[in-house]
This record gives sequence, structure tokens and C-alpha cells, in this order.
Amino acid sequence: MKNLFTAAALAAFLFTNSLSAQEEIKIQDKYTAHNKGKFFILWGGNRESYSKSDVTFTGKDYNFTVNNMTAHDKPKGWHVDYINPAKMTIPQTNLRVGYFINDHYSVSVGVDHMKYVMTQNQTANVTGNINLPLTDAGAIHNGIYNNTPVDFTDGTFLTYEHTDGLNYVHAQVARFDDISSWFGLPNIDKVQINLTEGIGFGLLYPKTNTMLLGKQRHDDFHVSGYGTSAKAGLNITFFKHFYIQGELKGGYINMQDIRTTQSSDDKASQDFFFFQRIIAVGGIFRI
Repeated sequence: MKNLFTAAALAAFLFTNSLSAQEEIKIQDKYTAHNKGKFFILWGGNRESYSKSDVTFTGKDYNFTVNNMTAHDKPKGWHVDYINPAKMTIPQTNLRVGYFINDHYSVSVGVDHMKYVMTQNQTANVTGNINLPLTDAGAIHNGIYNNTPVDFTDGTFLTYEHTDGLNYVHAQVARFDDISSWFGLPNIDKVQINLTEGIGFGLLYPKTNTMLLGKQRHDDFHVSGYGTSAKAGLNITFFKHFYIQGELKGGYINMQDIRTTQSSDDKASQDFFFFQRIIAVGGIFRI
């Protein structure tokens, strides 16, 4: 009888421990982020900086390069247009949709809608030649340029911008790591802090607005080149489904086929580096 009671007590102990372990697993599953199989969407705004760029313009009656052109972005600031469906393309924005292939890695596609504006009040050296018909308005700039300084302030020689915009359409692979414990946060689903890093590659699909030597501008979107990028950011997720994310993103853009005027003979080419600062909001969920 004594052995029977001992066996019963041992069985009860093991059963209780088993239930406790199962409950602990359930709690752990509930409060630990398991990203695999989840979808996410991100929407936000950005500011950009650009390196100087040599921009080459070619056409039937001209071929010249503007050396070390400086450019800047065109910020909208804090504005309702970021959430106004009719005006969402006016600000500088970021859209991304992705999927977690496991708990740490995601794949996504997105559009970085940047804006690139030539600094009008600048003097830059020009190399090449212009030989327009004398009846053209731009003929006032005819001549041979040999690293010749040109003041672009009055806009009669050139205005140049990708403002609708410098659209970087790309795919990205990113890693996420939960670092909540670094901040002493318990393993709960209320707040989660993640580090994220990623690399991307894609195409440039700008709508370029340029007034080149008085010619009529081209006003259509056009695949103009390619870009690569790398980013690092901090993600704060609330209640497992909503997040705010800040990113620093840098990359290289090479565009060898930029449409500039109504004539298909006219085009521009340039390459440069960019640096973005991004603030975005998003959601993460299962379907």
C-alpha cells in the first residue's frame, strides 16, 4: 500500500509539472514574437541628400556635361498630404509590402518616392559643345565649352529635376532582431523593439522635368536606370500588430537613359549616391 501511495504521488507530481510546462509553453508562444508567415506594410516619409553628379546631355545639335552638379530634395514637411489619397505623390514617401520567410528574415517590394532638384543658384563647369539653329531660343548658349564656368541662375540654359519623382522601385531582403531585453522590457506583447538591416536592388522610374536650352520638356514616366541600397533601422511594435520605424538608408543610382525633351534624340545620363532619413508607420499580420 505504501508503494502504491508513493507511485500515485509521483504520478500526480509528474502530471502537475507537465501541465505547468505546457502552460509555460503556451504563455511563451503568446508573448514571444514569431514572425514567420506574417505579412507587413509600411508607409512613411523621407528626407534625402545627394552627392554631386556629372550630368551629360546629348542631342542632335549638342553634347555637353555639367560637372559636379549639386542638387537637393523638395520636402513637404509635416502635412496632411501624406494621408490624402488624392495627393500622396506630392510629398516624398516610402511604400513597402513584405513577407517574413522565417522569424528573422523578410522579403519585400517597395517604392521610394524621392525628389531630386538641381540647385538653380549655382555655377558649374561645362565641357562639350552646343550648335543649335540660330532660330532656337537656346542658340544664345551656342559655343564650345572647355571646363567653362556657367551660371545657371536665370534658368535659360538648364533647369533639371526628378520631382514626380526620383522613383526607386526595388526588392529588398531584411533581417529583424528583437532587442527588447536590452531595454529591460519583459517578454510581453505590449511593446517590442527590433533592430532591422537590409539590402535592396531595383529600377529607377522617374518623371523628369527639365527645361533644356529652351526646348519643350518630356513629361512621362520612363525607366531610366538602376539602383542599389542598404539600410539600418529601429522598429518599435505595439500590441504585436502596429509599429513605427525609423531608418537610415544609403545607396547608388545610375541612370543612363533619362528623357529630357519631346525628341527621342535628346537624353541625359548621370550617377550619384543618395542618403535617406525615413520615418514610417505600418502593420504586421497573418492572412
